Amino acid sequence: MIIYGKNAIKESLQCNTTFNKLFVQKGVHDKIGQEIIDLAKSKRIKIYFEQDTFLSRKSGTPKHQGLVAEITEFKYCTVEEILQTASEKGEPPFILILDSILDPHNLGAIIRSAECCGVHGIIIQKDRSCPVNQTIYKTSAGAVGNMQIAKVINLSREIEFLKKKGVWVNALEYGGDDIFTSDLSGSIAIVVGGEGDGVRPLVKSKCDRILSIPLRGQINSLNASVATGIAIYETLRQRLK
Repeated sequence: MIIYGKNAIKESLQCNTTFNKLFVQKGVHDKIGQEIIDLAKSKRIKIYFEQDTFLSRKSGTPKHQGLVAEITEFKYCTVEEILQTASEKGEPPFILILDSILDPHNLGAIIRSAECCGVHGIIIQKDRSCPVNQTIYKTSAGAVGNMQIAKVINLSREIEFLKKKGVWVNALEYGGDDIFTSDLSGSIAIVVGGEGDGVRPLVKSKCDRILSIPLRGQINSLNASVATGIAIYETLRQRLK
């Protein structure tokens, strides 16, 4: 997989991403670029200095900021591994379930917020989500390298599994309980629907509760990544009490 840009590469170097090669534009010697080179050297990553035209061909864009990297393909985990991570940290599970998030920019933004809030893992459906690609690495600023993501065949089945494990599953949708007055402590999963139709009816029917973000404008919905950010930060706030 190819990633490019200063922030995406620097953050990925600081995460658990495995680098195969780093390509640096000849003549680029700014502070951040040098920090990236030094960090790559400390990790014994092969560094190649190339012309701008080479980096543009390699990345598929002239907006590579003088840095392009080859990394290993993203390795998905299992739902059981997400629960194990929470157990090893001595924390109640904190999980995101994404139902039909197809926009890689939204998914990348969600991953970045989730990593910042201490979410233990994200569950996506194999046929109803964009895969982890270079756009997601860039929009998540490399945070995807620190996030466990499980790709499953059937979200409803995984929700049933989580409920049997004592996880309280909440759908984030219009018309539910006010998220700011609801108890979000303990083992929790939040289901966020796609950009167009929200949480699908079958998936929603498997959830324990519907939560809503109160709105005061004429529009009754938020962008998926914005809504997710609000929901997981409120969950984090309550978990830190």
